[in-house]
Formats: sequence, C-alpha cells, structure tokens
Amino acid sequence: MVIIEYSELEMLIVRVREISGFDFSGYAKPSLLRSTSRYLTKHAMNLKELFVYIEQGGRAVYDLIQELTVNYSEMFRDPDYFKKVKTEVFNYLDSYPALRFWVAGCASGEEAFSMAILLKEAGLQDKSLIYATDLSNKVLTAAREGVFTLGNIRTFSENYLQAAGTGSLSDYYHVAYNRAVIAPELRKNIIFSLHDLTGDGVFNEFQFISCRNVMIYFSLELRQKVFRLLYDSLSLLGFLCLGKRETLRYSGIEQNFKIIDSELNIYQKIK
Repeated sequence: MVIIEYSELEMLIVRVREISGFDFSGYAKPSLLRSTSRYLTKHAMNLKELFVYIEQGGRAVYDLIQELTVNYSEMFRDPDYFKKVKTEVFNYLDSYPALRFWVAGCASGEEAFSMAILLKEAGLQDKSLIYATDLSNKVLTAAREGVFTLGNIRTFSENYLQAAGTGSLSDYYHVAYNRAVIAPELRKNIIFSLHDLTGDGVFNEFQFISCRNVMIYFSLELRQKVFRLLYDSLSLLGFLCLGKRETLRYSGIEQNFKIIDSELNIYQKIK
C-alpha cells in the first residue's frame, strides 16, 4: 500500500479543485487518505506521478474523482432497518396517492433495488417512483445494468430473509452467463441519475429519503450543508433515514424531526 501524508493529501485536494472545480475539502480526511492510498497502489504510481497524470485534466482527473467517491453497498444491508421501514413507515405512507423515494448515494443500485422489492411486496410499487442518485457515473452505469455476481447474490439473499422478505430473492432476478440480472419489472420505477450531494441543489420533493452510510465521509460543516439539502427536499411528515453510525445530532435541523427509531436512525419531518 502506498502511504501518503496529510500535508500531501491537502496539496492533492487543492490541485483537484483547481483543475476540475470538484472540492474534496469537506470530506473526512482519514477516509480520503485511505482511498487515495488504495488508488495509488491499484494504479502503481506515486503521488508525484499522480499530480502529473491529473494535469491532463478531463478524463484523468474525472477518473480519480470517480474512484475516490465510490462506496460499497449490498442489498438489504442492515436487515433490521428494512423490517422497520416495512412495519413502521410503509403503514403511514400507504395512504398517499403517489410516492416519491430518494436513495441518495445509491452506489451500484443495491439499496434502490432493495427498496423496490420492499415496495412491491407491500403493494406500493405501482404508485411509487424511486430516484437513485450518485456522484459516480461509473457506479450508475453498473446500477442501470443491474448485474451482480452469484457470490454477492448469496449474501443479498441471506439479508433478504433476515429482512422478513415474503418470498425468495430469486423471484427478482434471472441468471445469465454466471451472473444474476435484476428483473426488468423491478427496475421500471427506478430512475438512476447523477447528483452531487455536496454541490447540487433540490430537484424534487420526496416523502422518503434514504441517505445511509454517506455522511460518515463528510466533515461536520459539509454534513450540515447536506442535511439542509435533504430537509428542503423532504415533504412535511416525510421520512429521513440515515446509516447506523450516523445521526441528526449537530445537523442544525434536528429540532424539525421526530425520532421514529433512534438505533436505526429513522426520522420524520414535523416542521
């Protein structure tokens, strides 16, 4: 693993911002340091060579940004969370004539597909639209394809059963060329699109926003900025869901929410 210092990372952040306009300064430094070291190791280059490489601009710096912002996910990650959404949240949303969901930081689509399955099994799919967004075009391309390894599917299937799925995960995909392909029926109500939580603005009003395991990569100041965006995007009495290691505490908007589940970080906007 190539090791770099914090001072070197700061120089890289400045140069990326100068070349591309993308600002990593609000990202958590330890996480960014690890991601940069992995990038250098993967591409067999040192920091000096990386600076020379990104001076090309265009595709070079774009590829760096894409790789440093890719996050890992899996279908029905934290099964207890999906069980709670199904029992506590969907009962409330059932009365709405139409529903808009936003999965922010959707990675390769795992959570969006999980939500689509949950909605289908709850009888809500036909009146629901899921917007799944990410900063990375690379992962969005993979999400639109909806193709996973069979090894991943085994893990996803275990999660699905623990999340109290009513059938079998195999009901929602078919196998082709030793890969699992998500069924078109499941993808029809999902819109995958590019969106930068740290720089882009409100683009719709939602009854449900999932932004799980994303805030952990941001500094407090940047988290507060993103929380304001999520708040402005959420309808009154809509639900905001965060990851297990995340919280609304110190967000600047916590007084506007009721806690539905403090352990799973599910909140409802009340003002």
